[in-house]
Amino acid sequence: MIIGEFAKFLQEHDEELLTRKTTPLKLLHAWLQKVINKNPKSNIDKIVHKEILYCENKNGDYLILGKSDSGRVLVSALIKFAKSYENYTHSKWVEMTEKTFHKS
Repeated sequence: MIIGEFAKFLQEHDEELLTRKTTPLKLLHAWLQKVINKNPKSNIDKIVHKEILYCENKNGDYLILGKSDSGRVLVSALIKFAKSYENYTHSKWVEMTEKTFHKS
């Protein structure tokens, strides 16, 4: 459910990912920041607020921690999903680059 919402967010940024302008881990930070900084209305927002601690300093450094065992599992799953999506977009980028290279 929560990973599905994060996946939708990543898909909205596919163009940026495929052109290597950002990474899924940077987008995880952006998505969590967006969810944490709004009033929780949906169940997903409420779970993220309850289970994840998100801290950022004035330099833009941030820390994401699970507040409980289930929160730690959730954070770990989100990070693993982001890394998996990174591998997916990298392979798509390689495929696009090879097609462009072979056309030349």
